[in-house]
Amino acid sequence: MTKFRPCIDLHSGQVKQIVGGTLSTTASKLQTNHISKLPAGHFAKLYREHGLTGAHLIMLGPGNEAAAQEALAAWPGELQVGGGITADNAKLWIERGAKKVIVTSYLFPDARFSFERLRAVLEALNSSVETLVIDLSCRRAEGRWMVAMNKWQTLTDMEVNLETIQKLEPYCSEFLIHAADNEGLQRGIDEELVTKLCQWCTKPVTYAGGGKHIQDLALVEELSHGKVDLTIGSALDIFGGNGVKFDDCVEWNRQQASR
Repeated sequence: MTKFRPCIDLHSGQVKQIVGGTLSTTASKLQTNHISKLPAGHFAKLYREHGLTGAHLIMLGPGNEAAAQEALAAWPGELQVGGGITADNAKLWIERGAKKVIVTSYLFPDARFSFERLRAVLEALNSSVETLVIDLSCRRAEGRWMVAMNKWQTLTDMEVNLETIQKLEPYCSEFLIHAADNEGLQRGIDEELVTKLCQWCTKPVTYAGGGKHIQDLALVEELSHGKVDLTIGSALDIFGGNGVKFDDCVEWNRQQASR
């Protein structure tokens, strides 16, 4: 059954909602939908109060570690932490209270996938596949979905397809996939990608990007036969959006759990 998966996106120490395709090292190019006046810990407590498990805590660039640790302290052992995760710090974030770590860019030195680095992360996690999430966030290029790294600015040599999913599934507990071209735009989800993820993945997978109203949860459930979860960010009222009420997402999960 499709669930709503909450998120906490951190940029320069603040909770923000950003147009994903504009993330870069050039501040003038960044397009921000919302900057919260509330700290990261507030949202972690909110999710805890409503039992919204599987939340993604993403550090978008430097200056976010203190805010991330605040969120982890508010709900230890439940949040999934991503952004800058490497073999050197993966275990540290688990020790700081993350349930799982999410890894992307580290797996792609010079934008080329490295099995050696994936094994190094797992070794750092004491070979605990259950504590690792692989982020295959992607952008469309010539009719294919290519994994994008470096704040989604650099395309890698890895296509998101059945072969890739089958190759990586033994090494992780789940996948997180942002459709970076849709992220933060509230123009609708990538329906074709959601449908394909249902066909390709046998492990849990969360899709993010373009969610704009509560009906998108039902749409993802229909397209994926309940196999894909959905993250909604910029459209949520708690992040300044007017498309989706947070309480409606809580109610969706409650109804799903009672089925």
